[in-house]
Amino acid sequence: MASASSSVRESTVADALNTAAFSPFHLKAMWAASMGFFTSAYDLFIIGTALVLIKAEWHLNASEVGLIGSISLIATFVGAYFFGILADKLGRKKVYGLEAILMTIGALLSAVAPNVTVLLIARVILGLGIGGDYPMSAVLMSEYANAKSRGRMVSLVFSAQAIGLVMGPVVALTLLAAGMNHDAAWRLMLGLGALPAMAVIYIRRTLPESPRWLARVKGDSATAERQLASFSLGTAVANKNDKVVKQPLSKYWLTLLGTAGSWFMFDYAYYGNTISTPMVMHHLAPHADVIQSTALSLIVFAVAAVPGYFLAAFTIDRVGHKTLQMLGFFMMGLMFLLIGAFPILTQSIAVFLVLYGLSYFFAEYGPNTTTFVLAGEVFPVNLRTTGHGLSAGTAKVGAFLGALVFPILLAKFGLHGTLMITFFFALAGLLLTAFCLKEPSGRTLEDISGEDNVVPGPGNRPVHA
Repeated sequence: MASASSSVRESTVADALNTAAFSPFHLKAMWAASMGFFTSAYDLFIIGTALVLIKAEWHLNASEVGLIGSISLIATFVGAYFFGILADKLGRKKVYGLEAILMTIGALLSAVAPNVTVLLIARVILGLGIGGDYPMSAVLMSEYANAKSRGRMVSLVFSAQAIGLVMGPVVALTLLAAGMNHDAAWRLMLGLGALPAMAVIYIRRTLPESPRWLARVKGDSATAERQLASFSLGTAVANKNDKVVKQPLSKYWLTLLGTAGSWFMFDYAYYGNTISTPMVMHHLAPHADVIQSTALSLIVFAVAAVPGYFLAAFTIDRVGHKTLQMLGFFMMGLMFLLIGAFPILTQSIAVFLVLYGLSYFFAEYGPNTTTFVLAGEVFPVNLRTTGHGLSAGTAKVGAFLGALVFPILLAKFGLHGTLMITFFFALAGLLLTAFCLKEPSGRTLEDISGEDNVVPGPGNRPVHA
């Protein structure tokens, strides 16, 4: 009897996906998803450099600078919540692509903003799109992927953020070094963010619906099998008996605390640090001009951050998703502690840049990648985009607070006091990861979430074609 049950389970849509070979379709989906994260990184972080120019041109006060730099992050919180819940109810395909349209509109409107009010509206539209992109891209890639390489595939999508992170300072340096008028320069910086999002709107709208969602939420295994065959080289499903999953969110409160809480702690530190990096560099080298401080930022991102992203993508499935997150939190926290507790270290620009760079390396080779991956694999299929959206949205509240208060903390407590506070956020992220999350590496989505551990009933029953 057990043998027969095992044979049936191996023929489900979910199990076929868990063993499907990597195919050209996966490359197409990864490219479509990764452009969203290139865009989000470019748009969210270019504002730090652009604000240096906007502040001088529009004579902004500190509160206005903080609000412009952070408002897109609070909109990201709303977008992640809204799109995450919507995609679990309506399906991934019906929603995917809409967020790219919002990102395009927001970036273009930012470029032509005549005043602070219009710029704030544009950044809100942009943030709504970026927020929606988090649960959509993460969950679709998780649900398309096989169990063995899921971490690598989802991490590679997210690693496009590294390119966007570097591209911002490159564009800024190019425009400023060319002597472009500052008004035209910041407008072009912000407007260029529309291009990558615009490039993937069509392809996102043509990707197939997630077979997992079709089979296990909608209960349409026949359509799920056809969608599966369209991108997994004709993978067959002999006995379509995927359960319809209706797990309650209340069952996953501890998991949500782990994903949302650790991501909140990380994003406070990361976005506050990154958007305020030009100001951090000014504290370090007060006589440097905007080109020099931007160049220092670029060095940190290119030398320290970028390798961390890609090393994470290619080792995450071997090291372990949870393990890598804990390692990253520990090491980045240690760097913040060293800088904060020993001010003498910042007397040497070289020593400071090494420690500050290492904090970025372990941010990428750790929680910046893993928070995105974990939130897309630990919830059941009927809550997967909801759980990821709640986690990403909560994280962006942390990012909003970081971007808003970092300039204030730098002015009040200086660089060392500010980074000591940041150390405690890293420590909290480490503890939440350790006590609230399980290791999902190498396991199927169904096993990780425990979505099949229910007593069959009206809403939770095997569905046969």
